[in-house]
Amino acid sequence: MNTSAVSAETERYAKCIQNSKRIRWDIDQDVIRGREFDLDHKFLPEGLSLADELAFLSPDRQRFLSQVQGRTYANMFGLVERFIGAKMLEVGRDHGLGDQIALEAIVRFTDEELKHQELFRRIELLAGARMPPGYQFMLAPNDVASFVLGKSTWAVLALTCDIELFSLAHYRASIDAAEGLSDLFKDVFLFHWREESQHAIIDEMEWAREDGKLASETERDAAVDDLIALVAGVDGLLQVQAKADAAYFLSVSGMPTDDVAAALVDATVLKAYRWQYIVSGAIQPRFQSALGSLVNGAQMQRIQAALAPLMYAIPAKTDLVGNTKH
Repeated sequence: MNTSAVSAETERYAKCIQNSKRIRWDIDQDVIRGREFDLDHKFLPEGLSLADELAFLSPDRQRFLSQVQGRTYANMFGLVERFIGAKMLEVGRDHGLGDQIALEAIVRFTDEELKHQELFRRIELLAGARMPPGYQFMLAPNDVASFVLGKSTWAVLALTCDIELFSLAHYRASIDAAEGLSDLFKDVFLFHWREESQHAIIDEMEWAREDGKLASETERDAAVDDLIALVAGVDGLLQVQAKADAAYFLSVSGMPTDDVAAALVDATVLKAYRWQYIVSGAIQPRFQSALGSLVNGAQMQRIQAALAPLMYAIPAKTDLVGNTKH
C-alpha cells in the first residue's frame, strides 16, 4: 500500500476519533434522564414493524405490536453488539504495533459497543417494568456470538457492516421522521445512531483491509460461503424470536392462537423481522457498493440467490430504507 493510501486511511480513522469525542454521551444523563416508557405511544414506526399491514387489528393492538417488536429490536441490537465488540477487539490487534490512530479508533468503537450493550440491558428492564408479563427474548447472546465468530473474519465484518448500515438507515429514514413514537425509545436510537455513524466507516475500512489478506478467489469463495451461512443462521434466529413475539402478542391481546388472524400475525412478524434485520441492510446502496467492490460477478450472484427467498419482505408501502409512504 502506498504512503498516500495509508495517509488517507489514517485520516479517516482520525476523523472517527474526532467525531467520537465530539458526540460522546452518557446513558443516564443524556438518554434515559429518569424517564420510563409511555405505553400510549408506539415504539417502532410502521415502516419497520409492518403493523399497518394487519388492517384487522385495532389501533391499540397495532400500537402494542409495535411495542413488542420495539422491545425485541432493542434486545437484538444488544445481542449483535456482543459479537461485534469481540470481533473488533480481535481485528484491533493488527494495529497494536502499527497505526496507533487506527488502534485508538477501534478501541473507542469497542468501548462504545460495550456502552450500547449496557443501554439495551437498561431498556429491556424499563420495557419489562411497564409491559404485561410473558415476553421472552429467546436468543442467548453468547451462543449467537460463538456461532458468528466461528465464521471467517471477512464474513463477520460483512455482516457487521450490514448491521451498522441498516441501523443508520432505520433511524434516518424511519424512526427520526415518525410521529407518535415514544420519546424515550426515539432518543435511545438517536444517540445510538450518532455513534454507529463512526462505526460504519470503520467497518468498511476493516472489511476492505481483511479482503486484502485473501490470497485467492478460492479463499474469497469460502468467505462468501460463510456470509451466506451467517444470513441463513440469522434467519433461523429470527424465526424463533418472531414465533415467540407473535405468541406473546396474541396471548396479551386475548386473541385466538389457531385461526387465520393468528396465522397472519405470525407471518407478518416474521416478515417484519426479515425486513428489519436482513433485507433492509442487504439492499442499502452503501452496502451494495462495498460488497460489489470486493466480490466478483459469480460470487455476487450466489449472495443474491441466497437472499432471494427473503426479498418478499420488502414492504409495498416502503422505500429502500424503511420510509413509510402515505
